[in-house]
Amino acid sequence: MQSISIFDIFKIGVGPSSSHTLGPWQAARDFLTLFKELDFDRIKVDLYGSLSKTGRGHATDVAVQMGLAGYDPRTINTGRIQEYLEVIRSTETLVVLGKSIPFQPATDIVFQPKDHELHPNTVRFSTYQNGQLQRSMTYASIGGGFFERGEIGEDQTQEQLVQLPYPIQTAADLLEYTEEQDCQISDIVFRNERYFHDLRHIALQADAILDAMIRGVYRGCTTSGILPGGLQVKRRAKTMCADLSGRHHFEGLDDWIATIRASSPSFTQVNKWISCFALAVNEENAALGRVVTSPTNGAAGVIPAVLLYYYFFCEYGGKDKVRQFLFTAGEVGCLFKKGATISAAVGGCQAEIGVSSAMAAAGLTEVLGGTPKQALMAAEIAMEHHLGLTCDPIGGLVQIPCIERNAMGAIKAITAANLATSGDPDHAIVHLDTVIKTMWQTAQDMNKKYKETSEGGLAFHLSVIQPEC
Repeated sequence: MQSISIFDIFKIGVGPSSSHTLGPWQAARDFLTLFKELDFDRIKVDLYGSLSKTGRGHATDVAVQMGLAGYDPRTINTGRIQEYLEVIRSTETLVVLGKSIPFQPATDIVFQPKDHELHPNTVRFSTYQNGQLQRSMTYASIGGGFFERGEIGEDQTQEQLVQLPYPIQTAADLLEYTEEQDCQISDIVFRNERYFHDLRHIALQADAILDAMIRGVYRGCTTSGILPGGLQVKRRAKTMCADLSGRHHFEGLDDWIATIRASSPSFTQVNKWISCFALAVNEENAALGRVVTSPTNGAAGVIPAVLLYYYFFCEYGGKDKVRQFLFTAGEVGCLFKKGATISAAVGGCQAEIGVSSAMAAAGLTEVLGGTPKQALMAAEIAMEHHLGLTCDPIGGLVQIPCIERNAMGAIKAITAANLATSGDPDHAIVHLDTVIKTMWQTAQDMNKKYKETSEGGLAFHLSVIQPEC
């Protein structure tokens, strides 16, 4: 049974896409680790399927260059990425493992006009010496920043080897443990996490995720301009934030937090703040900013928006409650990854916004005092009303309709939590395992043009708009 840490579901990284940016970035770093002893004078990168069709808009070419250059997406100075790219382009040189080799992005990164049998998101790295191929490795970027080595065919996460005290494959497993132990979902998840990490690491990681989410929202709420890519999408979160705060000039993050806490708690204002939070994160994501996969980059705004709804507008219970939220939400994400998919290239946007909304709904339900049954009921409700959602990004960019979809997913999550905490799960007809199975079947039945190819839906009807190369 697959074992996944919630800190694999929540990864701090760089936008705009976990499957098209973060996954290939990490795959490039893995490739160098495998073949660091080789003496080579050239590297070639081939992109297939969705990575080729929407790779430019999703910055896949940027990601593989940064990965091969050794930059860590968790720590890279995102404000200098364009500078690093310009150095590579202008010098036609890439520094790999401390060695300078000739590299021309326009010819050494090939957007192949075909799919690959391995996966809809496939990248192949090859090394050469004196014109002769040395070694190649094919990777599948399977969503949420996870990847698989094609030649090995196993998920590259150390956590698979961990034997957990409470192995979880289905929601029924999870619910059974909570009933046996008379505890919350987060308690079971925490006990499992202790087999992945020590207590200090768990606390630090949970706090780092919250901090990254809050800072991502704050940056989005205080940054204006036009998003890159050629669609001329104007950032809106800063204007919304200004309107909601009475044009307050923020002296910094603490002042921003204090201002929101003091704002009007009316339904309309709260609703607008939630949308503002979600837009802020995904505008940062679209601009290659730092976000947290939740469970993906394209859906990175839903959970921060719902978490900040709890933080600002509910009876906030402190960091322990935030950890409960993250543990419960993260485990729901694990259930979808195991039982279906969290990749839009495999399952459409239901696999990203739908999963993130289900995660947020479960997390919010628990911290609002809901039972484990109610938390799983909330996750089911949220996903039930995202079933069939297609992925049709205009111009291959994670902007339209992706940014607004995060706001919609956040509102649905809160509604689902409210319905669940007001309802009786014993009377529910549809359960979470059923909706996960249904989501997976829907994903398999969905026409591939609606799976992050920009060949269907809005992307088709607005195909005259092309991303910048």
